[in-house]
Amino acid sequence: MADGRWSPGRKETDADEFRPVLDIVEPGRQRRLTVFFRLLLLIPHFIVLFFLHIAAFFTVIVGWFAALVLGRLPDPVFRFLAQFLGYDMRVSASQMLLIDRYPPFALTPPPDYPVQIDVRPTALNRLAVLFRIFLMIPAAIVQSLAVYGWWALCFVWWVITLVLGRMPRPLFEATAATLRYRMRFSAYAMMLTPAYPKGLFGDDDLAVAPEYSRSATRPLVMSSAGKWLVVLFLVLGLAGNVTTSVTTTTTSDDTTELSGRP
Repeated sequence: MADGRWSPGRKETDADEFRPVLDIVEPGRQRRLTVFFRLLLLIPHFIVLFFLHIAAFFTVIVGWFAALVLGRLPDPVFRFLAQFLGYDMRVSASQMLLIDRYPPFALTPPPDYPVQIDVRPTALNRLAVLFRIFLMIPAAIVQSLAVYGWWALCFVWWVITLVLGRMPRPLFEATAATLRYRMRFSAYAMMLTPAYPKGLFGDDDLAVAPEYSRSATRPLVMSSAGKWLVVLFLVLGLAGNVTTSVTTTTTSDDTTELSGRP
C-alpha cells in the first residue's frame, strides 16, 4: 500500500497463499448528522455502482476466457476488477457505518482513505477457473447468510450508532468480518485470487508479523461478543431465507389451488 498505515501483509514468497485484505482504521467518533442521512448521502455512489457492476460483469466474462488460456487474468482486466472491488468496498463500509468519511468518486482512492483493499496478481489454476462457478457455491451461501443477517437488524445498528455517535467495538468487529468475507468472496468469484474465502470469525493475533504495521482489521482479532454477533448474523440469515422459502411455497400452492377452482 502507498500509505504507511497499511501493512504490506505476507510476502509473495511466503509459504501461505496470500489472501485478499480489507484494511479499515480503528473505529472512531461519527457525526450523527451523516449517520442519520447515510443512505441518502450514498445515493450518487449507488448509481455509479450500478453501471460499474454492469461493466464488471462483462469484464469477468472476458477475464474467465482469458484465464482459461493464460492461467491468469490479463493486467488490464485485473486492474479494473480490483479497482471496482475497492470502490464497492469503500461504499459498503460507509453504508454499513464502519467509517464516517465520505467515499471518493474515484476508482483509485487517496492513500490516506480509511478503507483500503490489497489484492495481488497471481497465477490461477485453469481447472479451478473452469469450475469456479461451482466451487464458489458454499462460500456464496455463507456470505449471503451473513450479509442478510446483518441487514435484518440494520435499523438496530443504525440507532445504536446514531445514539452513541460511534459503533461499539464488538459490532465493528462483526460488521468488518462480514464485509471482509464478502470482499474475499467477490475477489474469488472475479478470479482476482485463487485463495478460497476464509476468516469470517477473525484472525489469530499472529496472522500479521510484528514488524509490519497493523490496522483494526489486519489482523482482525475478534472478541467473543464479536464472534457471537457473527453467529447471530448467520442464524438470522438462515431464518430469513427459510421463512422466505416457506412463504413463497405457500403462496405458490395457494395460487395453484385457486387457479384450479372452477
